[in-house]
Amino acid sequence: MDVHSDRRGRPGVGTSRRNDPLVSSGRACDLVTVPTRQGLEAVDILRRGAGDAMGPVLHCDGHGTLAFLVPPGTAAAWDVPGSTCTETDGRGLRLAPEPPVEGSDWLLPPGEADLATDPAVLQRALWEAARLIEAADSCR
Repeated sequence: MDVHSDRRGRPGVGTSRRNDPLVSSGRACDLVTVPTRQGLEAVDILRRGAGDAMGPVLHCDGHGTLAFLVPPGTAAAWDVPGSTCTETDGRGLRLAPEPPVEGSDWLLPPGEADLATDPAVLQRALWEAARLIEAADSCR
């Protein structure tokens, strides 16, 4: 994975055509990328609530991020501070058990999850995760 900017110029974890970890599979998706701590909180929130509606989640240890697969077109309207939603240019992730990029690993692998996480459900989980982190940090 490499870092690039989304449509709004915000940095995000994305893909490189040079390494081409994304291949056409007929299943296009966008990727919502968040810091690992917030992403793990959101995963816990989603599993407690809408766990059966959660899509695959990719952990990129080198960048300290989690990436949630969301339906294509999500990036056009995504506006959640602290996160980035990146289009995959109509190329779908190769949803195989092995991670698509060196240094990454599936937190929730394909096959154990829906094809994509509902963006509205993810947005609520990310907001709740941010509030929980802020509350925990303010208690120190």
